[in-house]
Amino acid sequence: MNTDLRVKSKRPARTRRKPDERKVVEDGSRGRPAVELGGVELGDLADMTGYALRRAQIAVFEGFRRTVGKIGLRPAQFSVMIVIHRTPGLKQTEVANALGIQRTNFVAMVNELERLGWVERRALDRRSHALHLTRAGQGKLSEAMAIERKQEALYDKILGPGERLKLLDMLRRLQVGLEA
Repeated sequence: MNTDLRVKSKRPARTRRKPDERKVVEDGSRGRPAVELGGVELGDLADMTGYALRRAQIAVFEGFRRTVGKIGLRPAQFSVMIVIHRTPGLKQTEVANALGIQRTNFVAMVNELERLGWVERRALDRRSHALHLTRAGQGKLSEAMAIERKQEALYDKILGPGERLKLLDMLRRLQVGLEA
């Protein structure tokens, strides 16, 4: 005897798009296309700078995770190592402030980089330490930079000739303008 008590819908089953699948649909209220993401219309959100920046950041960081992340570096660690490489001997607070990293998070990150053998602290006085890359850290950074250059080339290809540099310039102007 069949005991299936589910109510059968007369509507056809709706097919769901993959979450990252995007479609432009007509938005009658403004007469221009509206962005749809994973079956959800974004409405005004699609035109908001902060939302677009965040979605782009997520995509870029995911690309970083798939590439540079494979050699054991996270984006913040990569940034710290670049700054230390370019300006060896900076105090921990100087690097943290330059990158906008909270002090407690930064100390934990430097502890990990030191444990991995990529960064070393050298005492300046009883209260502060200068940061330097170790030989292993320089090698890891060189390896990461080679991988990241390929990612930057991919962004150039996606955006078109010269557009990545224009985007960087616009983002810097936005940052400076908002921090003023």
